[in-house]
Amino acid sequence: MKPTDTTNSGIRLDNPQIAFAHRSDGDLQKMEWMFSLMNNPTLNKFSVQALMMSISMKLPVKSLVKATIFQHFCGGETLDECVKTIGKLSEFHIGTILDYSVEGEKTESGFDRVEAETISTIQIAAGKKEVPFAVFKTSGIADVRILEKVQAGLSLAEDEEKKHQNARKRFSAICRAAANKKVRLFVDAEESWIQDAIDQWVYEEMANHNQQTAIVFNTYQLYRADMLERLISAGNKAKSSGYVLGAKLVRGAYMEKEAAYAAKKNIRNPIHSTKAGTDNDFNLAWKFCLENLQHVHFCSGSHNETSNLDLAKEMDALSISRNDERIWFAQLYGMSDNISYALAKEGFNVAKYVPYGPVFSVMPYLVRRASENTSVAGQTSRELALIRSERERRKSRSE
Repeated sequence: MKPTDTTNSGIRLDNPQIAFAHRSDGDLQKMEWMFSLMNNPTLNKFSVQALMMSISMKLPVKSLVKATIFQHFCGGETLDECVKTIGKLSEFHIGTILDYSVEGEKTESGFDRVEAETISTIQIAAGKKEVPFAVFKTSGIADVRILEKVQAGLSLAEDEEKKHQNARKRFSAICRAAANKKVRLFVDAEESWIQDAIDQWVYEEMANHNQQTAIVFNTYQLYRADMLERLISAGNKAKSSGYVLGAKLVRGAYMEKEAAYAAKKNIRNPIHSTKAGTDNDFNLAWKFCLENLQHVHFCSGSHNETSNLDLAKEMDALSISRNDERIWFAQLYGMSDNISYALAKEGFNVAKYVPYGPVFSVMPYLVRRASENTSVAGQTSRELALIRSERERRKSRSE
């Protein structure tokens, strides 16, 4: 792909007025308080620990949690409660990706419940442009200990093999439901020690359902040093095998866990040693996808302004329609609204990951959001700067 001069594209992702047009003054005040807390590592860690202790002691903190961090990062406790969120995002031409974010299921009945809930999100998405994707995590329907043994090539006991086959059936049922309803389906990425086992299932389902267009999407964490090569190999295989590769590109979500696992097992950490390495591979990944749109459909799942802006500009430079259904942008609900709302206003396909589930059941997800905002260099500071800029703009306008 030739480098292009994109200086005159006019696309900007740093306008707080566009980013927070959907937020009231009260919302912005609450957001400033919350992101200020997350921007302080010491206070953030103390607050998370105090909250988790309060929950374990069964103190009445649900209302506080629901009115603050839960309300900001989640769409509701049930699918019905998410309807309002779907409508609000749709007003700004942003789609919703309903993500049942209950984690830690370890029983067969729990896995069955996640399967049923995921299929419910697929049924809601069917025929609704406001809900362009469904999503699930394989660890929500399968025992990760068994997946790890399978990937390691270890033999399974009879009961483990039965559970493994049950998980495979759940995985297939979810993909089949998506294909029958013509709903695009993201399979979220997980830790490296179970990802190969998941990939095998994903590519089998792609071969089954992605003949005409991408229904099943795999997720590629480009902070892994081997992931760009894996993506290119998957794209080439899809082309030679006659199906469309669905690819969701992200930087990655398990950096600390990967480092700890590698140290424990005395193996090489699979994560790039520098952020620059990750950034470079992420950008090469979307360029590969863009060059191979005939057999690769993709989503840029990134909170990085530069990567999203460069992709948007390159689409314009190559005269690719901004609403080409083969290309999407996605960010998490409650984060990087400056990217999501600006791109949607410019006519690009944009969706927000909207987690939902019972308040205390999604606490692992919420704790991760708080931790990630603190650990990702500049993320919370950037959010805070934009929030404060918009609050000052509104204040000066009213004076």
